[in-house]
Amino acid sequence: MTARLRLALICAVGLALAAPAASAASQEIPKTPPAAQQAPSDDVLAPRNARSGRDIYADFRAGLADPSCPTGGSPRWKQHFANAPRRMASANDDVLPLFGYVVDAVREAHLPTEYALIPFVESGYRAGARSPSGPAGLWQFIGTTARNHDVPMRTGYDGRLSPVDSTRAAVRYLKTLHGMFAGDWRLAVMAYNAGEYRVLGSLRRAGQNARNAKPETLPGLSPITHAYVQKLRALSCLLEQADDREEWMRSLDRPVAHLDAQVLPASVKSLDAFAKMRGLDAAQLRRFNPAFEGGRVTPRKDITLRVLAPVPVDDGARVAIDAPAKPAAESTPSPVAGRASAAAGP
Repeated sequence: MTARLRLALICAVGLALAAPAASAASQEIPKTPPAAQQAPSDDVLAPRNARSGRDIYADFRAGLADPSCPTGGSPRWKQHFANAPRRMASANDDVLPLFGYVVDAVREAHLPTEYALIPFVESGYRAGARSPSGPAGLWQFIGTTARNHDVPMRTGYDGRLSPVDSTRAAVRYLKTLHGMFAGDWRLAVMAYNAGEYRVLGSLRRAGQNARNAKPETLPGLSPITHAYVQKLRALSCLLEQADDREEWMRSLDRPVAHLDAQVLPASVKSLDAFAKMRGLDAAQLRRFNPAFEGGRVTPRKDITLRVLAPVPVDDGARVAIDAPAKPAAESTPSPVAGRASAAAGP
């Protein structure tokens, strides 16, 4: 064999051996490119202390115990609450950021989001709502109920008007009722309206228990208590059916202030001062926190005061409920969630 022939044979064998390796390499799954080479995600462009109204709505829908609306809901109560979707769609109303705050609280407690509809029934989702008969706030607590659930009430501060204090108390109570009635949200809201012992007594008289109950058949309860379930179903149906209206969904596709409970520094003497410190809209902050009479803050050594305000813009992390406020230099103005509507609520 000549040297030239031997060299050609060696090259041919080498190419044959290398071919499978090259083929295998061509089938490898490409590695994820470095972060700098990847297309930026949409949420990077959104303000850190805001979220889309569609995200709030999606969280609400995801947490429903009964997401379908087979019967269409009560026509009477759907008509009564027909304004609720319009108010959520309006950028000039505070209902959507407040609704988002309550949905967060309910979901964090692992409860159905039907409970987040209760303030629509009680107060039309107005933090400063007062009834001539005495109840006040989002959840319309009377004074006795508020004190029984550790909602602070004192001169210059009515915790029933605090979305932070009242929502914490309401969710804690609903969690108790939810467990007491075997996770049936219908019985729980009837008990929220009438009292748990009345509902328990009605179940006994009907020969039912929480696991096999037919709430609409329970005897001895007022029409108002029976209607409570119908009202929440009607509201849920209104929002579920609004999902089919593209214009309504587009109206939710806007930045909405992401509200959270924040500790007031001891040095702060007014809501306006806190707003200036954090670069917030002072009028909006007062609307979210009507518990502070005249916007004045009277510090107490034995009580930690909290306000409901947009999540601070810091490193993008959600600020813990007990975290101290950041200095003004570290914050930037937050988006205005909307002004309270002057029209009558649902």
